Amino acid sequence: MHYGFPIIAGLLIFVVAITAPFAVGKAVTKQYKQPEPKKVVGEKECIESVEFMRTEHMQLLNEWRDWALRDGKRIYTNHAGKQFTISLQNTCMKCHTNKAEFCDKCHNDAGVSPYCWDCHVQPEGLK
Repeated sequence: MHYGFPIIAGLLIFVVAITAPFAVGKAVTKQYKQPEPKKVVGEKECIESVEFMRTEHMQLLNEWRDWALRDGKRIYTNHAGKQFTISLQNTCMKCHTNKAEFCDKCHNDAGVSPYCWDCHVQPEGLK
């Protein structure tokens, strides 16, 4: 094998060049910390489980919008049978009081721009 050394050296350089961005990315990436909601006095849990809310909250908010505005339904019953008023500002923002630390932090990290505040007025102190 006359050209064995250059071929092996070229393959090693290729492998290093391909894997270098992954190694550098892993080294400089910070550990993401999920924001914690403030518990309201008398409330022990969110309207659904934490796992459900992290993955399905936008779908739930879209359903709430349709139920409240199109169907006139104003009460949501969760999987455990507990009822909540369908309201972004009076139900969700009761616990998630800091929009910048809760909503904006996650949405910015995920690279999404929700349209909630296109229609809803941000409560004072949440901007």
